[in-house]
Formats: sequence, C-alpha cells, structure tokens
Amino acid sequence: MSPVNLDFERILPSLPFILEGIPTTLKIVGIAAVMGFVLGIILALFKISRIKPLNWLADFYTSIFRGTPLVLQLMLIYFGSPQILGIQIEAFEAAFLSFGLNSAAYISEIIRAGINAVDKGQREASLALGVPYHSMMLNIILPQAIKNILPSLMNELISLTKESAVVTIIGLSDIMRRAYIVGGETYKFFEPILFAGFIYYVMVMILTVLGKVLERRMRRSD
Repeated sequence: MSPVNLDFERILPSLPFILEGIPTTLKIVGIAAVMGFVLGIILALFKISRIKPLNWLADFYTSIFRGTPLVLQLMLIYFGSPQILGIQIEAFEAAFLSFGLNSAAYISEIIRAGINAVDKGQREASLALGVPYHSMMLNIILPQAIKNILPSLMNELISLTKESAVVTIIGLSDIMRRAYIVGGETYKFFEPILFAGFIYYVMVMILTVLGKVLERRMRRSD
C-alpha cells in the first residue's frame, strides 16, 4: 500500500475561493427554507381540511416529492425546463425551487403532526366563541404547534443545508463546486473536499446551537 500523501499547504491559497461559496449556499438554503415553510403550512392545512379534493392534492404532492430523489427533482427542473417550458431556468432559481418544493413536502407532515397534537378542546372552544377558522389557526393553533415541532423544523433546516451540496451537478458555484474546482486545478481532491466538509460541519453546528437557544427561549415564554 502507498503511504498517505496529504498536502494541505498546496491548497491553502485556494481556501478563500472555497469560502466564497458560503454566501451562495446560504442564499439557496435561506430562500428554500422560507418557501418550504410557507408552502408546508398551506399543504398541512389542506391535509387537515374537510374538503376531500384538498386532502388528495396535498397527499399527492407529498407522495411525489417524498417518493423521488431530490437530485432527480433538481435535474428535472434545471435540465428539463428548456424542453418543457421552452426557457432555461437559471441554476440558482432551479436550486431553490427544487429544494423549496421538496422541503415543503416534509415540513407539511411535521406541521400537520404538530397541529394534530394541539389539544382539540382549544379548537372547539375557539369555534364556540365565534373565532373565524383562519384567525384560530393563525393566532391560536399554529403558534402552539410550531413551538412543539421546533426541533423537527430545525432538523429539516439542517438536512436542507447538507443536501444543498448536490447543486454542484448543475454547475452552481457553491462550497462543494468550488472545492471540486480546486481539486481539479491542484490534482489534490481529498484536501479541498475535506475542507468543504469542515465548512458544512461548522454551519450545521451553528444551526444546532441556534435551534437549542431558540427552543429554550420559547419554553421560557410559556
């Protein structure tokens, strides 16, 4: 067996180039998270609605995006858009669209479970007092549900952050893509990819700490 041949000094000048991919990754994750959260709430409300077609629509949506790989969805949106829509969706737009639509399917299930976990007596009391359904959901049920499912939502955000690395396949200059470019230029792939992994690890640890802090604050507000 050949000895381990690591040369981190050779990639040191390229580290700032890899770090420049962080804003791109954060933008994709941020936009996709907001999109997934908003759409996830809508889908969750559809799933608990008494209108059957809305139930079917939300369940069908969830089955599609949970039943197929995220990388496949990304490739369909990016590479398939010229054939289906007649226009080329840019890489950045394709990235946050695919991640946002995919995340919404998972978040909808999390929120639905959170809503169902809220004491039904509060819903019945609100309706008995004449509180409109949308006001009840927005001001009474959803805040309690989100407080209960915050750890699950943070886990979804963490997963979204890690999965964002797949955008490298459509040429978007994120952290992973830049690490691969550095590897091609220096003929040293292990070191830059390892450094990219360290960046993702740090971001995930920051999100984990923020999630715990937010969870503690929300518990104190009870």
